[in-house]
Amino acid sequence: MPLALWALTLSAFAIGTTEFVIVGLLPTLARDLGVSLPSAGLLVSLYALGVAIGAPVLTALTARFPRKTVLLGLMALFIAGNLLAWLAPGYQSLIAARILTGLAHGVFFSIGSTIATGLVSKDKEASAIALMFTGLTVALVTGVPLGTWIGQMFGWRATFLIVSVLGMVALIGSALLVPSNLKQATTAPLRKQLQVLTEPRLLLVYAMTAVGYGGTFVAFTYLAPILQQISGFEAGAISLILLVYGVSVAVGNIWGGKLADKAGPVTALSYIFAALALVLLIFTFTAGNPITAVLTVLVWGAFAFGNVPGLQVYVVKLAEKYTPDAVDVASGLNIAAFNVGIAAGAVVGGLIVEEMSLLDTPWIGGLIVLGALALTRWSGRLDQQAGYPLADGASQEPTTLAGSRQQHLPIATPIDM
Repeated sequence: MPLALWALTLSAFAIGTTEFVIVGLLPTLARDLGVSLPSAGLLVSLYALGVAIGAPVLTALTARFPRKTVLLGLMALFIAGNLLAWLAPGYQSLIAARILTGLAHGVFFSIGSTIATGLVSKDKEASAIALMFTGLTVALVTGVPLGTWIGQMFGWRATFLIVSVLGMVALIGSALLVPSNLKQATTAPLRKQLQVLTEPRLLLVYAMTAVGYGGTFVAFTYLAPILQQISGFEAGAISLILLVYGVSVAVGNIWGGKLADKAGPVTALSYIFAALALVLLIFTFTAGNPITAVLTVLVWGAFAFGNVPGLQVYVVKLAEKYTPDAVDVASGLNIAAFNVGIAAGAVVGGLIVEEMSLLDTPWIGGLIVLGALALTRWSGRLDQQAGYPLADGASQEPTTLAGSRQQHLPIATPIDM
């Protein structure tokens, strides 16, 4: 693989770290800025909204510009956002910094796949995209726990400064290594893109994505406060628990992809959503004991992002049937749906903490995930009625077909949110 691809992978690592490290730093931020936990939780929501807006809107606005120019501009914006967070004098300026960084995040992963495939031969395109998105997985496993530890030891501002340095290294690497003559991606006509927003079958899957992730983030946004205030862990232990969670996520993502291949996306998503709802309900009762809390968090991680492959594959399959001229747009909008769910979940979680208690976030999140399960079963029935069954793995096409499909599937990795 060319060195330029490793520069993209480092960029993905830095971006993934800055998105999710805020979860581990939430109590520290709230205390230092003098705001409530729900207010601090908005830093998660507003970042996710920046991603959701940035991915479709800014990608469309920058479609005619050279890919390398856009890439360097995005990394510069990412660095500026993190430097602003480092220097933020107060809560409002930190919000602005998070929104800026989220906008860069959304566009980066929209164009990153195109850039990655342009760096390698046709037979290595899928591997190139998968390598780039590995940066996200590694961020959750190592970057987030390490960033949380740095923030607790040296102050949360130090975390954003370190991420800025990583972004600068990635920017320099991209400037030196990424070629300037990258092929421009073909953009679907606006009329074709709008078809995605009016296709009921795709809208149903976007709802599954948003509701499923919304339920997860009702509780996950406030995981650190729960572990400290309910489970009784010291602040320094949170980074280690997040490390355990990250490893579990990585394993669960691989398992979820294999399950979606074998059983079909609808069946796989049904199992995963059901298990996730059950784990969240159980966490309500196990959070009070340090040992059972950690064990539950470990199981939670295995299911929390295990639904990403199934959801992304499902969208691509349905888009190839209902909106074949806008498969890229359909796939990108599902990424936006992930982040809409994250934003909404963090807001709902904040309201629950404000009006009820921290320990009410898991079971209410579990109920919301059951809503995603109901939508999944409904979608499966519609597939059966349309003579396009995707619930049975034996009836679906292989997920490694050559061509455009092969370029989409590796995007089904954790934390493209």
